[in-house]
Amino acid sequence: MVTVMYRSGRVLDVALKLAAAGIPCFPCSANKAPATPHGYKDATADSAALCELWRNYPGALIGVPTGNSFDALDLDLQHPEALQWYERHFDALPPTRTHETPSGGRHLLFKRHPDVRNSAGKIHPHIDTRGTGGYLVWWPATGLPVLSNVPMAPWPEWLLTEFRPKPQPPKPTNGHVPFRGDAWLRGLVRLVAWAPEGQRNGILFWASCRAGEAVRDGQAVEGLVVDVLIGAAKHAGLSEREATCTIQSGMHQP
Repeated sequence: MVTVMYRSGRVLDVALKLAAAGIPCFPCSANKAPATPHGYKDATADSAALCELWRNYPGALIGVPTGNSFDALDLDLQHPEALQWYERHFDALPPTRTHETPSGGRHLLFKRHPDVRNSAGKIHPHIDTRGTGGYLVWWPATGLPVLSNVPMAPWPEWLLTEFRPKPQPPKPTNGHVPFRGDAWLRGLVRLVAWAPEGQRNGILFWASCRAGEAVRDGQAVEGLVVDVLIGAAKHAGLSEREATCTIQSGMHQP
């Protein structure tokens, strides 16, 4: 367990500065649990109310609700699965404000998006998201570093596909048996290449999931499948980097 050293006065000072910037806060205990009766619902950006909160419910840490002005991607990098995911997708993640956590993990803060929900391990094991109805601990108040102080970026489209309904496969019209020969791959390529704007990432993700099943069943070679899907995605208007991330995420779904 990581012990966080703090001074209560300094923590409140930081909370007041956040509140002055329009970011509501509330006290959390040293174990990261809310110290107030109603948790993130007690958060406020009013300085007098904030001082009253800390007077009645002294907290070692600052809690900040998510889904208001920003959401968060929470990476527990002490776990190899999360670290490998982060290294694999690092180049596809836009520069955004980033906090270090006591375990050596990361909080990546993104502009609020209505599709983002609270999740645990949905994107990948030991990778969580915080949106409306969630909160995070503002670790810089304890002296942990802000690893990137750039403005918060919008969520990358390839990550948003994780929260959207997956496109349904086209209904078979010729009795074709999936993964026999290469007709299945040609069908996926056509589906991706002509995907309408606004659905391109979602369709590519679904196609990549199906392609991953074929690879695991020994019906296809991964390198070839990735190359043809990237080509189809570029035809649809996606960048190679964005397409590669979506394909890798879909093909390696458990």
